Amino acid sequence: MRALMPAGADLAEMGRSPRRDLLAGLTVAIVALPLALGFGVSSGLGAEAGLATAVVAGALAAVFGGSNLQVSGPTGAMTVVLVPIVAQYGATGVLTVGLIAGLMLIALAVLKAGKYMQYMPAPVVEGFTLGIACVIGLQQVPNALGVAKPEGDKVLVATWRAVEEFAHTPNWTAIAIALGVTLVMLIGARWRPTIPFSILAVTGATIVAHFLHLDAAQPIGDLPGGLPAPSLSFLDLSAAGSLLAPAVAVAALAALESLLSAQVADGMTVGQKHNPDKELFGQGLANIAAPLFGGVPATGAIARTAVNVRTGASSRLAALMHAAVLAVIVFAAAPLVSRIPLAALAGVLIATAVRMVEVGSLRAMVKATRSDALILVLTAVATLALDLVYAVIIGLVVAGALALRAVAKQARMDQVDFIPDLPGEHSAEEHALLAEHIVAYRLDGPLFFAGAHRFLLELSDVADVRVVILRMSRVTTMDATGALVLKDAVEKLNRRGIAVMTSGIRPGQRQALDSVGALKLLRREGREYATTPEAIAGAHTYLEGAGMLSAVQDQHGSGPVQETVR
Repeated sequence: MRALMPAGADLAEMGRSPRRDLLAGLTVAIVALPLALGFGVSSGLGAEAGLATAVVAGALAAVFGGSNLQVSGPTGAMTVVLVPIVAQYGATGVLTVGLIAGLMLIALAVLKAGKYMQYMPAPVVEGFTLGIACVIGLQQVPNALGVAKPEGDKVLVATWRAVEEFAHTPNWTAIAIALGVTLVMLIGARWRPTIPFSILAVTGATIVAHFLHLDAAQPIGDLPGGLPAPSLSFLDLSAAGSLLAPAVAVAALAALESLLSAQVADGMTVGQKHNPDKELFGQGLANIAAPLFGGVPATGAIARTAVNVRTGASSRLAALMHAAVLAVIVFAAAPLVSRIPLAALAGVLIATAVRMVEVGSLRAMVKATRSDALILVLTAVATLALDLVYAVIIGLVVAGALALRAVAKQARMDQVDFIPDLPGEHSAEEHALLAEHIVAYRLDGPLFFAGAHRFLLELSDVADVRVVILRMSRVTTMDATGALVLKDAVEKLNRRGIAVMTSGIRPGQRQALDSVGALKLLRREGREYATTPEAIAGAHTYLEGAGMLSAVQDQHGSGPVQETVR
């Protein structure tokens, strides 16, 4: 636990460039305000829940997290996971899930699980990012159309019902506001990326809706003038068992998105490197504290982190400043924020969803290999049709299966010429006679469950010879299945009267071979050798002892040769 606590060096960096960090934090807060409000509304707990999350989780993750540049708060990906939880368990269920997920994140940090993030395949990440972007955009359709949010947690069904309701009672004001905010953000980001067009667009939409008395532009509604007092009154321990599975999903997403965001921050800077276990610890504390103040589960936010880096942040002070500015807004500007039209927030999130999709990355993944393209599309479709956690699991399973298939294809068994390794001086006649009785194979690559049976079929089809030599020094890995297959192949060849010699078995392979009895089978006949020449010499001796070769005088005077005994 001591290793997970904030280090003195981390805190000392906060005093090196305070002006730059404070300015960066202010900029991020301006960008984060409409996102926090929008994600709070989309989650089903209200705009105040999004603000509470941004303030409480943003501050704690900044102090205790493993990245100097990470900005945390409510995110679109988490909103996608929370919507069905709200529908099934209500607001108290979401708060309880967040607290349980926080405890799980701390457990992952203590177990040092952060390092396993590097094994997440890129097509899976790109696929669920694309899927999340689609879901976030579809979730905004009801507010963008100015209709009440339909019942149900399936985003495709809810979107279709919202479109049907709009067809009966059109609300062109809401559409105009949402579309205007979206266009301002997308065009403005291309024109002047450093200007926070989201807050400008939302402010403009609010002013227009207020002064023109556009009643169809439904506002957020009343917000509390401050954070609620911390409370555990939402806890329902009797429902903890049923909430365990959703909590695992939330914790998995929080870990994945936070570590991915921290990696993005490292890649945008020079000399910055996050500590994955400390990042999990900080996110765990943030998710334990946020529900106490009515907040939703939080993660590291890639978009806000990127803004933080681009505006010159160099320490945790910037993320703390972001949380402090949002806290001031909560306490001092709640009446103004409450007038923001829901359609304007929908426009912000639609623009955010569009900007989440990196067309260049998607094109690169699709062009890389067919497997990468399949994994990306499958993960994205699963995210849209099922949910994010199932989508990631499906993506990982498919990616793992395709990777095993590719690795298994690397395993080869090639017949090689044993003559160069034949000890001693031999004539061409003797070489030819020995070649009639001995065949040598070199095994390359992994011998494990994914491709071992193909090896068995190939080895069982060996031509009618008397000795098979297996050169195993190039076998990279072997599991119990591979060892069993090798044992079965040896036994089948022995039943056909073919002796099997092995050479070059590595120490790492001996345990698997010994566990299934294959090593004992080879040693019983004394047919395991350290080198290939020794194995060939053993085969030579075996053939002589079996009476298959007899010594004759070399007609050219070059010494003994071998003649087949017919």
